[in-house]
Amino acid sequence: MSNHLKYQTSPYLLQHAENPVDWYPWGEEAFCKARAEDKPIFLSIGYSTCHWCHVMARESFEDLEIADILNKYYVSVKVDKEERPDIDSIYMAVCQAFTGRGGWPVSIFMTAEQKPFFAGTYFPKAARYGAVGLKELLLIIQQKWKNERDALLRSANKITEALHQHRTPASQADKTLPDTALQWYQQNFDASFGGFGGAPKFPAPHNLLFLMQQYEKHGNSRALNMAEITLQKMYAGGLFDHIGYGFCRYSTDRYYLVPHFEKMLYDNALLILAYCKAYDLTEQSFYLGVAEKTASYILNEMTSPSGGFYSAQDADSDGEEGKYYVFTPQEIIELLGQADGSAFCERFSITKAGNFEGKSIPNLLHTKNLTDARFDPFLPTLQEYRRSRTRLHTHDKVLTAWNSLMIAALCRLYRCSRDPRYLDAAKKAQGFLENSLCDQDTLYVSIRGGKLGARGFLDDYASYIFALLSLYDATLERTFLRRAVQLIRETVAQYHDSLHGGFYLSGTENEALLFHPKECYDGAIPSGNSLLAYVLVRVNALLPDQGIENILNKQLAYMSGEAERYPAGYSMFLMALSDFWEPPLLITAVPNGEHLNDLPFVLPSDAIVKVLEHPSEEYKLLNEETTFYVCRNHSCLPPMNKRQLMTEIQKQYQTQEVFLWIPKMVLPLLTGIMCSGPGKIQLNLYGTIRPMPMNSRRITRRLPNCFPSLRKMKRNMPQNCLIFCADMKNRHLETV
Repeated sequence: MSNHLKYQTSPYLLQHAENPVDWYPWGEEAFCKARAEDKPIFLSIGYSTCHWCHVMARESFEDLEIADILNKYYVSVKVDKEERPDIDSIYMAVCQAFTGRGGWPVSIFMTAEQKPFFAGTYFPKAARYGAVGLKELLLIIQQKWKNERDALLRSANKITEALHQHRTPASQADKTLPDTALQWYQQNFDASFGGFGGAPKFPAPHNLLFLMQQYEKHGNSRALNMAEITLQKMYAGGLFDHIGYGFCRYSTDRYYLVPHFEKMLYDNALLILAYCKAYDLTEQSFYLGVAEKTASYILNEMTSPSGGFYSAQDADSDGEEGKYYVFTPQEIIELLGQADGSAFCERFSITKAGNFEGKSIPNLLHTKNLTDARFDPFLPTLQEYRRSRTRLHTHDKVLTAWNSLMIAALCRLYRCSRDPRYLDAAKKAQGFLENSLCDQDTLYVSIRGGKLGARGFLDDYASYIFALLSLYDATLERTFLRRAVQLIRETVAQYHDSLHGGFYLSGTENEALLFHPKECYDGAIPSGNSLLAYVLVRVNALLPDQGIENILNKQLAYMSGEAERYPAGYSMFLMALSDFWEPPLLITAVPNGEHLNDLPFVLPSDAIVKVLEHPSEEYKLLNEETTFYVCRNHSCLPPMNKRQLMTEIQKQYQTQEVFLWIPKMVLPLLTGIMCSGPGKIQLNLYGTIRPMPMNSRRITRRLPNCFPSLRKMKRNMPQNCLIFCADMKNRHLETV
């Protein structure tokens, strides 16, 4: 027997279309029924790959006894949080106020006027482990609705009034917030296993991007170290799928060993950005390799024929979480043979005892060697075996916001790898969004089966603008920039709160709800307000406009006020703030019939490049050559040609680093290192050594032919010595 969800397109709603509960989609039909029959509303919010949503469905919503109570005393409404983030935002805030925590499923009891009076998350059917059972709760609230309704309505009114309160925005942007956030990260960093705090651990790659930005701008090696350890541990653990690639949603433990097994598009997109940034800063091929593995998972398993990216893959198969991902040694040996199978098991810690319910999640936590590719030829066999053994359900809904993040990630990967496949995939996906999810300046949240979801929200606009700017950065094609500016103006018109500051999650053309929420905090993904601040900083540098500049200043002030209580929770905004106070390299290019296709490959990842169509009075050609106008640190350099630009870019990478060789025999005697001035390193016990001044490792690795002195140094170095790189700014010594 089907209910009122049978004609919906959302995979999550369709999962419940055959429940004995008479579910309604969110809408006036349900609210009218509640008013007419004088019933409260039971609102359940979740998403299609949510494990505990599946559990609550099996225990309660497929249960005839629970269904009978809900159908008799309530009007039941189902909402897909991915398609209606505005509804989810309101009632998640209510849930957090009631319980002190959030998560899905969200369970809300409310009036037909959408006013909540009780909230929770997952409820078992019957009471256990100190938690009230859903059956008991439904009957208690039904009695209170019948006999103590005034008290419930008073509670609902108080909650509604609290939701409508506005914080007073800050008067100006606060440049101290990044330093405060950095202190929090340092205090809460798990030096042994990476990440921050205890279990569970979410990837939150935007936090790592912020840390790496702090290293890039200030040479904070501690910030880079925290990011690198976390990136290495996440990959080494079971959070990364070492057989089929891609990252799972979060780790249930401190070690990144046992994940929550669902894979989300947004996690993998943001992680590609983080690993690319690490590669950009360190030139370690390991990070690029992880980014490419993650991209291969998306392109092979999560990409539609039309170019859009699917939203997620289930954690469960055959009703068991993680069944798809775990192995026994016997399975591996049967597939690969005794010798190869045993070696594979040793490499990936697949043991008889297991590490997850008697079986093993492949991982590399026991080894420091994360780059051994000897076992890669065996992976197709194991992948095929997994697919034949049990299949994961892929949720084929295409979401504008998440697709936009993946487009940005592929653009960055293209710039790191120079592999045109990634740019082609990014362009194809953007074309799909533009043709299928855009109606001129109106965006839509999702599409599935040719049917559009709700009108877009702030996250959709901010993320798509981010994607367009990423495409512009990768190609320098002005079409993407013009489209981004066009959508910024539409976003301001539809979503900006001109009275209190910030941007509403829903716009003037979206459905009116209980109140207008604003999401500022960066959770699993950056908030629309944080991301919009970031793109506004870049667009304001590219195309100075008084209107955009005014909105930018208001946004930075508003977000500073929001972030002051807990700056570490607003990492994407902090990146915008840092770029505002300390602008990235700004290059204005005046081409003279020359294509600048290679320019994105040699520039810093955060550089802002403005390509003019024609010379002007302000920006002229130098000697009839393509001319570049370079500004950094709020000051501008004389006009230069391409050769001079490359020289200037190399200077950007210069640090207070020098190379030196030290006899191996003295290393155990060294108790420390002190800087004694530029070009000198003082080693304890051995006086002052005058090493050979050298550019940074980055330039040395990227352009080795420019630095014969280092090669000469290696040739002349005695065999019993090691080459060291000393960072004189941070008093740090490491091997090269």
